[in-house]
Amino acid sequence: MATLLSSPSLPYTSPTSKLPPPSLSLTTLHSLSSTSTHPSSLSSLSISSSLFTYAKNPRRLSLSPIKVKVRAIAAEKRKVLIVNTNSGGHAIIGFYFAKELLGCGHEVTIMTVGEETSDKMKKPPFNRFSEIVSGGGRTVWGDPAEIGKVLEGAQFDAVLDNNGKDLDTVRPVADWAKSCGVKQFLFISSAGIYKPTDEPPHVEGDVVKADAGHVGVEKYISEIFGSWSVFRPQYMIGSGNNKDCEEWFFDRIVRGRPVPIPGSGMQLTNISHARDLSSMLALAVENPSAASGNIFNCVSDRAVTLDGMAKLCAQAAGIPVEIVHYDPKAVGVDAKKAFPFRNMHFYAEPRAAKEILGWQGTTNLPEDLKERFDEYVKIGRDKKPIKFELDDKILAALKVPVAA
Repeated sequence: MATLLSSPSLPYTSPTSKLPPPSLSLTTLHSLSSTSTHPSSLSSLSISSSLFTYAKNPRRLSLSPIKVKVRAIAAEKRKVLIVNTNSGGHAIIGFYFAKELLGCGHEVTIMTVGEETSDKMKKPPFNRFSEIVSGGGRTVWGDPAEIGKVLEGAQFDAVLDNNGKDLDTVRPVADWAKSCGVKQFLFISSAGIYKPTDEPPHVEGDVVKADAGHVGVEKYISEIFGSWSVFRPQYMIGSGNNKDCEEWFFDRIVRGRPVPIPGSGMQLTNISHARDLSSMLALAVENPSAASGNIFNCVSDRAVTLDGMAKLCAQAAGIPVEIVHYDPKAVGVDAKKAFPFRNMHFYAEPRAAKEILGWQGTTNLPEDLKERFDEYVKIGRDKKPIKFELDDKILAALKVPVAA
C-alpha cells in the first residue's frame, strides 16, 4: 500500500490560535461546584476562553488529567435556527440536534433546503420531522440564499448551518444572521479537511487543506462573529440515517457474500452516533462563552478498524462473515466507488469537546449496529435485489468464488 506523504507547502492554521488542545493552569481556574455530571444537564462553564493557553505543536503536549467541575444551573431558554441539508449523511445531525434542544426546553426552527413536497422529504430523517413538530419545534423549507424572505421577522439567539460546504453557500446565511443580531453562529464543517498525518488521531489544531471549501467558511465566520464555533464530524450512525455505510456491509453479509475491503483492513476510522453529535452541539448552545472561538472534532472517542466494522456488522446480524482484502490498483477499481469508507487511517479525537465543554460520548458501536440492523430488516432491504458488479470484478480478479 502506498505511503501517504504530507504536502511540502506551508501548513494552514485554523482561524484562531486557540484551536490546539488547551493547557490549563491550575492557578487561573475558579473553584466550581457540580451537582450533575450528565452532559445534557451542563449549562455554563465559569471559565473564560482567554484562560486557555495553547502549545504550537499540540502533539507534543501531554494534557494533564484536570477535571473541570461545572456548575449545574438552569440554562437560559434560547431560540435556535438550524439550517439543514436535504441530502447526505449530515442531514441526521440537524434532526437529532433539534430534538435534543427541544428536550432541553429551547425553541427550535429547522429550515431544510428545498421543498417540503419533494421526493427527498419522503426519506429519513425528513419523513420523521413530525417528531420535531410534536415536540414543539417549527419546520420550514426554502433556499438558504433567500433566508431573509423565508424567515422574515423571525429572531434567533443562535444559528447552526448544517448545509453549506463552501463560502458561497454559507455566506448568505451568515450575513443574514449577522444583520439580525444573532449572538452565536455554529457551523458543521468536516474532519475530512485534515491533511493525512503520520500521527493519528487528528486533534484540533492539526493542519488542514487550505483549499477545502469548509476551511473558507470557518475563516469567514471567525472574522464576522464574536461568538462562533465549528464542529468537524466524520462518519455517523443512528436511527434515521440515510447514507449507506453499515448497510453496505449488511447487504453482503445477509446474502452470504464475501465482504471486499481494500488494503489490510487495519485502517482506523471513527463512527459516532448522532445523539453524541447533537449533545455536543447542545452543550455549545448552553455554554456559548466556553464554546466561543473553538473548533471541535464532533466524533466519538473510540476508533474501529475496517475489518472490525465488518465483524461488528456480522455480529449485529448474527451471521458469519468472510472478509477479502484487495489492492484497488491491482484489480482495476476505484476504492471510492467500491467501498463506503476512506482507504486510509481516518480517525479524529474529540479532545476539545471533553476539555472545554465537559462532553462525554455514549456511542456503543456493537449496540448501535444492532439497532441499525433491526431497521434494515424492518424496511425489507435484506430481501431487496441488489447488483454487486464492482464486487464481482474484485472477487473475479482474486479468484474468490461467490455462491450463486
